[in-house]
Amino acid sequence: MRLSRAGLQALLSQNAVELGFTRRHKKQGWPMGRRMLCTLDRNLLLSLPGRTAFNFRPPVHPPPYPADAYGLVCVFDIFWQDWRMIPLETMNIISVIPTHTKKHQEAFWAYFVEFLGKLSSAQKKSL
Repeated sequence: MRLSRAGLQALLSQNAVELGFTRRHKKQGWPMGRRMLCTLDRNLLLSLPGRTAFNFRPPVHPPPYPADAYGLVCVFDIFWQDWRMIPLETMNIISVIPTHTKKHQEAFWAYFVEFLGKLSSAQKKSL
């Protein structure tokens, strides 16, 4: 499923989303396909567990270039614990985990602790 920039940002503002996409630039030793679990949900990211588990810090500066001019969307990558650019033209939504209510966040954290929190950094980055 593909969305517009505004549609993707709206989806990410209330959910954690697993995305698949193709890298724009070949990176030696890395596959061209990439998957990530990302969000723009400020309530999730700024929560105590979000700041602790994701080492989240709000951005201080805007990106050094206009992301929209390059067909990119800036998202917070939960596994890499940093901001990443997603190319809209090759992006596909794999799954959506609601996070916009307190009940949804509790379910997300239970899932995170049970499955994702047990992965090593290397395992998370290889997904």
